[in-house]
Amino acid sequence: MTHAHPGTALITGASSGIGAVYADRLARRGYNLILVARNRDRLNALARRIADETGRIVEVLDADLNERTSLARVEAKLREDASITLLVNNAGIGTHTALLDSDLEQMTRMIELNVTAPTRLTYAAAPGFVARGKGAIINISSIVSVAPEILNGVYGGSKAFVTALSQSLHRELADKGVRIQAVLPGATATDFWAIGGLPVENLDPGIVMSASDLVDSALMDFDRGELISIPSLHALEAWQAYEAARQHLSTQLSSNVPAPRYKAAH
Repeated sequence: MTHAHPGTALITGASSGIGAVYADRLARRGYNLILVARNRDRLNALARRIADETGRIVEVLDADLNERTSLARVEAKLREDASITLLVNNAGIGTHTALLDSDLEQMTRMIELNVTAPTRLTYAAAPGFVARGKGAIINISSIVSVAPEILNGVYGGSKAFVTALSQSLHRELADKGVRIQAVLPGATATDFWAIGGLPVENLDPGIVMSASDLVDSALMDFDRGELISIPSLHALEAWQAYEAARQHLSTQLSSNVPAPRYKAAH
């Protein structure tokens, strides 16, 4: 019995960490790959290894998604290459530095990479997926999207955007053949922490998950059709109760009169 080829996955931030693990796992699932990151040497080394081990076609696209010309090249690839069936919006940066100690330009670059880039790439990919009646978008968010007090507020806000965008896209596109997933990692053993100025070795090892475990778990949720994947959350019922409460609250948030608590006391 033959199985349909799953198509091509385009992965941003693919040269290391979570993105590199996604590249490996998706290739082993039969996807051809387009790997996007700034470091061409790392991309080439990863592409050679994955191609040798899996026999898949692996294309490298070196691009700085903070730079509009480079971002436009990736957008064009998503619009024009009909073989692409999966977009993994993984590229992103973060920081643990408090808001008042942060550099404004760095925060602006964070917003551009964490918010603007995945938005533009989603807009580039989604119309083709809808037209072909199939496709999927995996957005790498963070647990800080629901617990923004944990780290820098701009970072938390940027990831809250990613989670909210995913939830809205799911509502709009699920009946058009397009699957959406938001992955909310907790602390993960990648370069993310060192780049942000706090090497992962400084964290309690009891809260740090390997990138491999994170991706393997998220892909299990993807196979199950889960919109939100939180691999580090053991008490799944806590999320289910939170989400049920949020959905219930959403029906009560708009009214033509103020709530009774705003009426003047007599």
